[in-house]
Amino acid sequence: MYDLIRPLLFALDAENAHRLTLYGLDVAQRSNFIHLIAKPPAELPTTAFGIRFPNPVGLAAGLDKNADHLDALGALGFGFVEVGTTTPRPQPGNDKPRMFRLPRHEAVINRLGFNNDGVDALVRNVRQSSYRGVLGINIGKNKDTPNDQAVDDYLFCLQRVYALASYVTVNISSPNTQGLRDLQEEATLRRFIETLREAQERLGSQAGARKPMLLKIAPDLSETELDAIAEVLLAAGVDGVICTNTTIDHSSVASDPHGHEMGGLSGKPLFARSTAVLRGMRRRVGDRIGIIGVGGILDGNDAAEKIDAGAALVQLYSGMVYRGPALIAECVEEIRRQREDTQGG
Repeated sequence: MYDLIRPLLFALDAENAHRLTLYGLDVAQRSNFIHLIAKPPAELPTTAFGIRFPNPVGLAAGLDKNADHLDALGALGFGFVEVGTTTPRPQPGNDKPRMFRLPRHEAVINRLGFNNDGVDALVRNVRQSSYRGVLGINIGKNKDTPNDQAVDDYLFCLQRVYALASYVTVNISSPNTQGLRDLQEEATLRRFIETLREAQERLGSQAGARKPMLLKIAPDLSETELDAIAEVLLAAGVDGVICTNTTIDHSSVASDPHGHEMGGLSGKPLFARSTAVLRGMRRRVGDRIGIIGVGGILDGNDAAEKIDAGAALVQLYSGMVYRGPALIAECVEEIRRQREDTQGG
């Protein structure tokens, strides 16, 4: 079905198409027609961060920033759904247009800038939803919060989402909030993560349930920077890392009409870079930290390659734009085949 409607969606501005797609999924879910859009895959239980996932293929943050569409997205067959990025206060994000498709490259450039309705709206939406699957909540800082006060924004969000989240992702790697990636610098990151880890343990004690905390990193880091990040994560006892966010390197799409647009590049051109970061991070942290692989997954083989590189789980976003919901089951089945081949061997 998605193959039939994709040309219509691609005739629209990318952000308008995004909204229309989510609206359509909501209507289908409320009308009990969601099964016509996607058939959920058979379970492929996977454990990571102490959580049992029904399958290892999840939805990356960014597609549903406010958890407005949680029920519909949860019905598509994802093993987990990550919502956000959410910030303490609502903010409109960057000026439009701010999302661009690059079909020839199966890529997307966005400079949305953490546009969202604020963490209290997200919490309200999660509480009102019927979704009971594994839920990740991705948190960030407001655009006008200086970096030396950024940790306060993350603490604010962490406290509000903790009870509802299966895990919390700390996003310091979006290229679309000025200065945000500076928080990945070693000394800054060490202080930042230690403060959040203390809050995580305190909230866990208060709630009687410890929730994993993950860090989402950029693909544009040097080997030295990755060494430092791995050292900080191991020392602080962070539960997991997501490799990676979008890239600011547009050299692979320079010939595209939209290749010059500012923002983070995702989709197929990101695959090799994000997978290399993933493989390198697995080498650095061994089996002490769980990893989610995301970036450029357009088919089942891509998902399986992320697992082979060291990911316990994978996430989709831009691939959904080009392939639609059928991509979910395709990725699950290819990972299943990979797992069976490994066990058989």
